[in-house]
Amino acid sequence: MRFLLLATVFFSFAGAVSAATVDDQFRAWLQNDLWPEAKSKGISHATFSAAFDGVKPNLKLPDLVLPGQKPKTPKKQHQAEFGSPGSYFAEKIVAAVSNGGRVRAGRYAATLRQIEKRYGVPGSVVLAIWGRESGFGAAKMPYDAFEVLGTKAFMATRKEMFRQELLAALEIVQRGLAPVGAMKSSWAGALGQPQFMPTSFLKHAVDFDGDGKTDIWNSVPDVMGSIANYLVHYGWVKGRGWGYEVTAPEAVSCSLEGPDRGKPVAAWSKLGVRRVDGKPFPAGESAAESFLMMPAGRHGPAFLVTPNFYVLKEYNTSDLYALFIGLGADRIARGDHRFSTQWGAVGGLYRSDIAALQRALEKEGYDVGSADGLPGFKTRRSIGEWQTKNGRAATCYPDAELVQSVK
Repeated sequence: MRFLLLATVFFSFAGAVSAATVDDQFRAWLQNDLWPEAKSKGISHATFSAAFDGVKPNLKLPDLVLPGQKPKTPKKQHQAEFGSPGSYFAEKIVAAVSNGGRVRAGRYAATLRQIEKRYGVPGSVVLAIWGRESGFGAAKMPYDAFEVLGTKAFMATRKEMFRQELLAALEIVQRGLAPVGAMKSSWAGALGQPQFMPTSFLKHAVDFDGDGKTDIWNSVPDVMGSIANYLVHYGWVKGRGWGYEVTAPEAVSCSLEGPDRGKPVAAWSKLGVRRVDGKPFPAGESAAESFLMMPAGRHGPAFLVTPNFYVLKEYNTSDLYALFIGLGADRIARGDHRFSTQWGAVGGLYRSDIAALQRALEKEGYDVGSADGLPGFKTRRSIGEWQTKNGRAATCYPDAELVQSVK
């Protein structure tokens, strides 16, 4: 599962510590630190040796910290510009997923019907995730998973997390679920076409084609079945979609956004929230809880989303990712569907600016989630609450003037 954001900067280790020294330290760490724990978890010496045969730390991977040094925030990452959410929905990318999904919806129709019958997850959703994660299997998996996970477990900023993933990868091989040579991954250690981290593979991957192997690298039924199984394990509600694009009148504050501020669909309707296509909400949805979601505040489209939207976020912890999957699934199922509301001209701030804004709001008692420079829903609604408290129109999205005012 791809739940990590790709770093934009890679550290340079030239002149700091020689590669040979790091290699020696890595081998010592493997034998003296990792092996005892792996052995205690039932990993054989043969499996352990095969996994790390010829493996050396890959110093070109992101987010590494040399042994004996402290983590540093790369300057360029700190100053990365935050763009408009609209750029996430570039038509070229959405079209590749939706067009490719429609082709495969016909090709694998029987398998998708079986998946929907067993798991209750629409085939269009499964296809949208498959397309987004690996281009329906076209994306290359150029890395040795043990090289990536070994390097990161030894010297990454989140090495404890990667240590657990590395031990899970060893368990996959030990249990005969995949041979060492098949353990190809992304730069983050995510496996196969669904991009599952090893712990997710162990929890969610399935042998849907019934051949006795769970092969998320080569078997399309296993890939699609595993994606559906993942969503079910995180609470997918059968019979409900992901959400609807809506119009929200000014009287409905954008600060009402969030999964902890849900209301029945009937209550949102009473407040004046309407579907943009003019259709009524399905009668069966009237008493069901839904949530306001405005990824660009008042500068872009608004949505009423179901709990299934937040299940999609379990695949990748991003509002925009879940929204992309929802849009892609709708287009696979219904053709050339697009958002009706345009994205406003927002963005242009540095992540460090937004982080400073978040810290200033935190000092005033607002819960922004995390001062990470990314305007998630807690930051957006905190901005709206601050604007209302200070006599301003609530937009729920950061801009340069707001950054200066809150400071």
